[in-house]
Amino acid sequence: MDTLRAMRAFVRAVELGTLSAAAREQGLSQPALSKIVAALEKELNVRLLERSTTRVVPTEQGKRFYERATRVLEEYSEAVADARGLTETPAGFLRVNAPVALGQFRLNALILEFLDAYPDIQVELILNDRFIDLVEEGVDVALRLGGDLPPNAVARKAAESPRYLVAAPAYLAARGKPRTPGDLASHEYIRYAWLTAGDALELERGATRATVQTRGRFRVNNALAIRETLAAGAGIGLCPAWLVQDLLAGGELLRVLPAWSAAPQEAFLIYPSRRYQSLRARLLIQFLAERLGGLPGMQAPQAHMARTRLR
Repeated sequence: MDTLRAMRAFVRAVELGTLSAAAREQGLSQPALSKIVAALEKELNVRLLERSTTRVVPTEQGKRFYERATRVLEEYSEAVADARGLTETPAGFLRVNAPVALGQFRLNALILEFLDAYPDIQVELILNDRFIDLVEEGVDVALRLGGDLPPNAVARKAAESPRYLVAAPAYLAARGKPRTPGDLASHEYIRYAWLTAGDALELERGATRATVQTRGRFRVNNALAIRETLAAGAGIGLCPAWLVQDLLAGGELLRVLPAWSAAPQEAFLIYPSRRYQSLRARLLIQFLAERLGGLPGMQAPQAHMARTRLR
């Protein structure tokens, strides 16, 4: 049995989620690739994949083997590249995960810029708002905005974005401008649907803190939809500057209680806590770390945060 080939077939099946997709990528039939993975399982005397009619999912043993097999394949690829004198030519496949709104609104253009700089690298950008298992879903680099960070990963704080209360001029003309945080309780408040704090809003003005119990009839789980809703004059909302900077500059939205703001939204680059990391992944992480803080409405972190292994 060609062990390296079998490991590569298993790793790509895990990362792509199906044997058929991994087979197409490697120019094989689905039965041929399935036979290769089955031979690997027989050699190890352990079941690596749970198979269904539509997907394959690694077993617990499969997850552990995936992490080590990925490391072995990456090191082998680097050894081959070094022997051939190709170490400075990054190439290969990267899977990147990011929130839908930030990915569509800001990150997509950065990825295209990265691809222009490295023509031998391929990127699959997966946009969703759920927290995923990086290893289970074969993600090399993920971008997270605040919230809980995944376990068994390494996080690098890359940028942060101030958060402001905003509303459309038409809404404020019709309902009046709040003068104090407490006034927000009588306004229509548009918020993200899955906030752990619920309707409670925490604001700060220098050293002063205020907590307001907001009220609103509309909640939505997508930041771009919140942006559109606020621009349409449906209420007041708290938004990171990267999401509404252009609307504020154009007068389509106005700051509400401009002396008050919320804690900044932090952007983290997350990657699996492997001992070895491919050159292409390192280049993308460095590229995004340098660019994210320069996006409209973003800024470099106020305090440096070194790479941190999360448990």
